[in-house]
Amino acid sequence: MKRALIVWGGWDGHEPGAVAEFFATMLQGEGCEVDVRETLDAFRDLDLKTFDLIVPIWTMGEIRPDQRQPVVSAVESGVGLAGCHGGMCDAFRADTEWHFMTGGQWVAHPGNDGVRYTVHLEPGHPVTVGLPESFEVVSEQYYMHTDPGNRVLGWTEFPHPDHDGPHAENPCRMPQVWTKSYGSGRVFFSALGHQRKTLEEPVPREIMRRGFLCAARA
Repeated sequence: MKRALIVWGGWDGHEPGAVAEFFATMLQGEGCEVDVRETLDAFRDLDLKTFDLIVPIWTMGEIRPDQRQPVVSAVESGVGLAGCHGGMCDAFRADTEWHFMTGGQWVAHPGNDGVRYTVHLEPGHPVTVGLPESFEVVSEQYYMHTDPGNRVLGWTEFPHPDHDGPHAENPCRMPQVWTKSYGSGRVFFSALGHQRKTLEEPVPREIMRRGFLCAARA
């Protein structure tokens, strides 16, 4: 049986407790033993290398080196890391080692919540096979700084036609779903998931389910 650790907290606006409950139920449905903690000290106090998957749900906040380094070491050794939205890639804004490991960091969401936008999926990967080539989301459309080494599985067009901004003169395909390696570990991220209701939609839910399974240590 695979073991997963979920650690949640940080900014309440992303409903970290509700998302943690949702992810725990999802992982238990896949046969995982799930340990849910509400403190970053769990990263320091637990033997992270006994887990197959770590799921951070912690928007903003600060992480001490003695809390972050065990996660880095565990992922380097082969433990998977997977998460979504601000809970993984708008976490610990001052910690560049965290950003390097996760593959990206939030910069802006023009129009804030309630933007209707399209996510396009790249075929040929276990996370995307059989899913629609594109689908609509009503949420925050994340503009991010991302690692060019990520394998991008989903992207959205910037700028949005209804939400101009400083980025408007630099149109691009902004990565929204990706995988990467960090040492021997597999990392998965989806920018979808401003609140639990977004993650409960069929396609975002399936993307997360598959992402967890792909990231977990084989």
